[in-house]
Amino acid sequence: MDGSSGPRVELDLHTDRAHGARIYDYVLGGKDNYAPDRAAAEAAMTTFPSLRVSMRANRAFMRRVGRFLAAECGIRQFLDIGTGIPTSPNLHEVVQAVTPSARIVYTDNDPIVLAHARALMTSDPQGRTAYTQADLRNPDAILAAPQLGATLDLDEPVGLLAIAVLHFIEDDDEAHRVVGRLLDALPAGSWLALSTATGDLDPAGTATVEAAYQARGEVLKHRTRAQVERFFDGLEPADPGVVQVHKWRSDELATAEVKHDADVALFGGVARKP
Repeated sequence: MDGSSGPRVELDLHTDRAHGARIYDYVLGGKDNYAPDRAAAEAAMTTFPSLRVSMRANRAFMRRVGRFLAAECGIRQFLDIGTGIPTSPNLHEVVQAVTPSARIVYTDNDPIVLAHARALMTSDPQGRTAYTQADLRNPDAILAAPQLGATLDLDEPVGLLAIAVLHFIEDDDEAHRVVGRLLDALPAGSWLALSTATGDLDPAGTATVEAAYQARGEVLKHRTRAQVERFFDGLEPADPGVVQVHKWRSDELATAEVKHDADVALFGGVARKP
């Protein structure tokens, strides 16, 4: 893996406020988190106890999406935006199990992800993975990163993943601008896969999650199904379209933990750029 990013510098982990990647890590049982992250997670789970079920369903969605793109769509290179703290199996492990020569670029804006990425994101020898620290709100910086240029060929189709990250952009216009800019840089035959938080199924419960995040310095924006579908305007959706993540091409593992649909507060979908 190529995780180089120039001279070694001291990382400011911003441990005084919560960060979505570290909240996610804590809820999934990880150890790379700090007091504000744990406080936000515990507050959210107090009023929305199924948060862990929701996040685990989202993680399983990512794995099914990766297999679908690699095995059924023939995608050999991937750009994963907002990858989060590495939790095996990561995207490269999923897709390289299908295509060992697959190439993956990960990006995230949390410096703690950078601190762990080199050690945990190791590629199959036939393929390649790279990591770059960048913010989703600056798609031009992501696209200009030398790690991306050295790993992906943007003349060939790319699987663009934005899994559980767009809800950290509060403004709808900005969120659409970001997705549009990234898609514009990719050729026809590329795919967009995303999941994002929704309050459609349990408005009261998910509102408390949003409040818990915001009280500790992290934005969280819930979107309706119609708002999520807008991200796929002009693309060719794969069946079954935009659905709760545990219902997207689900299997027994996808639904085993989910006792009620309202337990899963994320919509997801996958679509092809014509």
